[in-house]
Amino acid sequence: MATEPHNWQLGLTEPHSPTAVWINQFHDALVIIITVITVFVLGLLLYASWRFREKRNPTPSTTTHNTLIEILWTVIPIVILVGIAIPSFRLLYFADRTTEADMTLKIIGNQWYWSYEYPDHGNFTFDANLVPDDKLKPGEKRLMTTDNPVVLPVGKKIRLLMTARDVLHAWAISPLGVRLDNVPGRINETWVQIDTPGTYYGFCSELCGAGHAFMPIMVKAVSPAEFDAWVGKAKQAFSTVDAPAEKKAAAPDPVSVAQDRARN
Repeated sequence: MATEPHNWQLGLTEPHSPTAVWINQFHDALVIIITVITVFVLGLLLYASWRFREKRNPTPSTTTHNTLIEILWTVIPIVILVGIAIPSFRLLYFADRTTEADMTLKIIGNQWYWSYEYPDHGNFTFDANLVPDDKLKPGEKRLMTTDNPVVLPVGKKIRLLMTARDVLHAWAISPLGVRLDNVPGRINETWVQIDTPGTYYGFCSELCGAGHAFMPIMVKAVSPAEFDAWVGKAKQAFSTVDAPAEKKAAAPDPVSVAQDRARN
């Protein structure tokens, strides 16, 4: 596994893509700004409570305004917000640069599983469902493991196309800096370039119904040579692009899963 959340973790997960690195840096800068503002406002509040307490000021001041202070508390927040907005917009445009991609992966959200298509590698497709607890192998993560993980090459720029067949979903993997809505009837796009081989986990992050909590994302990042070898096998294993709906793997029933959790 390349990275995973752990108990008492502070901040974001370790970044493993250019976008994730930028997001983490932006987050760290915002934490500093927020901390300074919080300390300043708290200090100002405590000082005002002490300086203008009733015992010290039995006769309240009749001051109605202060032009300089009013200008400052208007201009300073504007400057801070503009300073935050500039790198924020740059980050948004950076994540939107899907040109010159080495390959494309199409991601389709369903209730409650994911479908993946590889249009640059024979256009094969497959579904990825949650592996139930009673079918997990030793070492596999509960509620995080899928029967068909996504396999992607390390070091390649991968264009991600996202849509949905039914309701809103969102494909999100924090270590890769990806979180984008899957909208029915619309295709959203972003990109990712994974820097470290390993297994990455994510989840649907848009409330999509009873089974929302049971549609994890599992990505295996491998070397280009290993990816090419996997593609050769995947073309044979997932050769039926237009498989009948009744033959496709069904997602675990969310109500049954929830009841099993409650009993255990």
